[in-house]
Amino acid sequence: MSFSDWDEIRTAYQVARMGTVSGAAEVLGVHHATVIRHIDSLESRLGAKLFQRHARGYTPTEAGQDLLAVGGRADDQFTQLASRIKGRGNEVTGELLITSLNVIAPLVVPALGEFQEAHPELQIQFLTDMRLYRLEYGEAHVAIRAGKPGDNQDNIVQPYCTLSTVLCATKDYLDRFGPLTEDNITQHRFIGTAMENPRAPFLRWLSDVVPEECIRFRCNDTDSMRQAVMAGMGVGFVSSLDLQTDDNLVEMLPPLEEWSVKLWLVTHMDLHRTAKVQTVLRFLKEKVSDWPVDPA
Repeated sequence: MSFSDWDEIRTAYQVARMGTVSGAAEVLGVHHATVIRHIDSLESRLGAKLFQRHARGYTPTEAGQDLLAVGGRADDQFTQLASRIKGRGNEVTGELLITSLNVIAPLVVPALGEFQEAHPELQIQFLTDMRLYRLEYGEAHVAIRAGKPGDNQDNIVQPYCTLSTVLCATKDYLDRFGPLTEDNITQHRFIGTAMENPRAPFLRWLSDVVPEECIRFRCNDTDSMRQAVMAGMGVGFVSSLDLQTDDNLVEMLPPLEEWSVKLWLVTHMDLHRTAKVQTVLRFLKEKVSDWPVDPA
């Protein structure tokens, strides 16, 4: 095998991933005949069948499964390499990927708009998702993360700010069910999480303190929980930003220190010193002092 075989290996990897020749051809942007030719050539060179052909598509053999695993790692590594190369210039241009919590999007998005005005050649992607984007594979240049920053030794972690979380309900809910006290918790209905082992301290508090039968509505993400609270469906946690901007929300209990969420700026060591990443980090650190949060 030589470097000239990589096109065929990449083709076989996509066939194994997609399960069909047409699917692989679409991903690769080639004719399906090219995909078949690559597979036949690679199998001939390796002296082994990589796929079982059937009416529904191509199923990897044991050798094909090995190729799928190796091809996946190679694909990740090439993606990582491309991201590093893109970020090595001295100019603040090209693509900038930032991943963040949905809850602070109302603060971060306008700030990034201001940043883009100052650097008009930037193409910014702002990514909010439950999963952690893999900085080591170039999935993001900068991550704004909550809770424990993780133990990846290749990541550079900097404290950013602390976001307060408050237990709230709507004014209509308060009129219907009355105030909440530590003694009448069972007389109220709550918005909880569908996650079995929530990481957020305020969600763990809710699971520990509120009886299960009082949690009348459950969600698997905090944004849906916030929407349920704002819809008057029960008592639940929202950010202090929501409380400050929505006149219909009422704080139901004094906040506990354990409900606060620490946020971190996380970058990968390979991209941390690039001009693009350093410039946006400085900008984000400057902007946080203007936000209704506690800067680090």
